[in-house]
Amino acid sequence: MTTSAFYPIGIPGTPWGPTEVAAWRARQDRKRSYADEVQGRIEALQAHFDVTEYGRLDYAPEHYPLYVVRSRQWDETLPTMLVTGGVHGYETSGVHGALQFLEKDAARYAGRINLLCVPCVSPWGYERIHRWNAEALDPNRNFREHSPAQESAALWGLLAPLRATAHMHIDLHETTDSDESEFRPALAARDGKPFEPGTIPDGFYLCADSAQPEPAFQQAVIAAVAKVTHIAPADPDGTIIGSPVVAHGVIEYDCRKLGLCAGITDARYRTTTEVYPDSPRATPAQCNDAQAAAIVAAIDYALGGGGRTV
Repeated sequence: MTTSAFYPIGIPGTPWGPTEVAAWRARQDRKRSYADEVQGRIEALQAHFDVTEYGRLDYAPEHYPLYVVRSRQWDETLPTMLVTGGVHGYETSGVHGALQFLEKDAARYAGRINLLCVPCVSPWGYERIHRWNAEALDPNRNFREHSPAQESAALWGLLAPLRATAHMHIDLHETTDSDESEFRPALAARDGKPFEPGTIPDGFYLCADSAQPEPAFQQAVIAAVAKVTHIAPADPDGTIIGSPVVAHGVIEYDCRKLGLCAGITDARYRTTTEVYPDSPRATPAQCNDAQAAAIVAAIDYALGGGGRTV
């Protein structure tokens, strides 16, 4: 069904210009602190990891340092595993699940892998609990060379040297009720298109890269997360968010064509997680646990069961 859902900015059927983007940005209030909730926890990891800035977001008068956490003893003979969170700043468990993994689980892989983790790709969006950046761009549709999105360009540059050598990349996301109430209507308004209502999956699922799906890898992650929280069932038409379900809890996207984070590298094993924090069957702690469990399962599979053995 297509509808002309009301959105308070712009003229229906007309894409936004700079005036509408400025009006939208003026409505975005700061709701939480990146420095207090994220940056401080990242800096505390310096006792065990190399923590460095890989870029800064410049949204004057605000500026945000972007942090990467790396294995202290980087060894080119070991497989490189990538973890990214907070590409969409409002997807809270992506950020805090990555931090939880670094604080509680990452030490077990010392000397076995090269770990590179970016817990919060989009701090401006994190503070405003928003999907887009300050220019009304979705970072997770803009991972490409010469990206117009600062967040995407910075991460692209960071991962460029690892594009051909990364072994695994897991990108942590959420699907929330606000996708349907705010972000999809805003997208339709921004692009001057009709709003097409969708559905919100109740549970965890994965988005594999159709160019390199690795079904057994995806199912290993699903099996691990199923011990923590429930897996999203398919809709009656056999889809999740409109995409065919190819296996239990798994859909596929062409990540590189769509400019998605998981398509930045040529890693053999790559996936995007999605949890549902608004479910009555899940808590924020469960969502964080699910993300951390997904990371552990992804690394373990890539290291051993079907992946590269070290």
